[in-house]
Amino acid sequence: MLISVYVPFVVTAVLTLLAPRLARRLTPRPAAWALACAALVTAVGWTGSLTLLAFTGIAQIPQVAAEGHWSASALRAEDPVYLVVAAVSALVLAASVVSVGVATFRQVRHVVRARRECAALPGDVELAVLDDDAPLAFALPGGPGRIVVSRGMLCCLGDDERAALLAHERAHLRGRHHLFLSLWRLTSALNPLLRPLAHTGAFVLERWADEEAAARVGDRAAVARAVGRAALAAAGASRPALAATGGEVPQRVRALLAPPPARRASPFLAGALLLTVCCASLANAASDSDRMVDSAIRAQCAALSATTTAPPADDHRHGPGFCCGPHHRGEFGEHRS
Repeated sequence: MLISVYVPFVVTAVLTLLAPRLARRLTPRPAAWALACAALVTAVGWTGSLTLLAFTGIAQIPQVAAEGHWSASALRAEDPVYLVVAAVSALVLAASVVSVGVATFRQVRHVVRARRECAALPGDVELAVLDDDAPLAFALPGGPGRIVVSRGMLCCLGDDERAALLAHERAHLRGRHHLFLSLWRLTSALNPLLRPLAHTGAFVLERWADEEAAARVGDRAAVARAVGRAALAAAGASRPALAATGGEVPQRVRALLAPPPARRASPFLAGALLLTVCCASLANAASDSDRMVDSAIRAQCAALSATTTAPPADDHRHGPGFCCGPHHRGEFGEHRS
């Protein structure tokens, strides 16, 4: 277990270094799904490894072993985990749980607020136009979602650019991109190493919406102009999560002015292999931990059994062969008769 329990940490580090660079060069939609799967699997691996390290180390404390009825020495002999490592793992695990709890509370509050804002918007159609000179354009997820555009933003764009902007925001709602963002926020709260994946994921979602808008409008240059002009108009203003002005706008414009990205299978296969290794290592570590605990329990039972059946050292009433078993009691009874 001592080796396999650390594999999820290594896989997380490798994906954190490589995945952001690769995801920006791949087709946005499968890249977003791949990043979501990578974040979910590595977050589970991170939590599982920390739990196993904390438990295996703390279980070797004699007082804990006495409460669990296993042998601390037998557990320590099979797979020693330093108490410092176990303590650090327990602290990091506790901090991760608290962090994801706070993130979950904030996410729920954000969803409730979004639904209230959707209900408060004028009209009951998908598009809501605000009578505001500030350039705003974003998708507001809800039941159903709404597209919010201000009068100031519409005045900055031409007809084809308006169509591209609305197609971009519809792609956010149709693809349920807010669920991807929620997943990345929660997993990065649980595992801080996943924050680069969350940042890259937000950019990939904007690229996903850009590509869908280009396919709907049929003009990649018009979408590029809409993204660029909307970003310039909204410069300095706050950027909602699902907005055409989000992400690295120059990179998005360059990608739209270039041919559509080619589909590549090798990066996804490599990522799937890494995630499979992560899952297999965690399962192996959990199985080894369960086996070691069972062995330690058996060792403790054997020690207690030996202590119970052995005669006391100072009892010489019947010689060294004295036993209180029923067979010997019968022999003594026949002798007395």
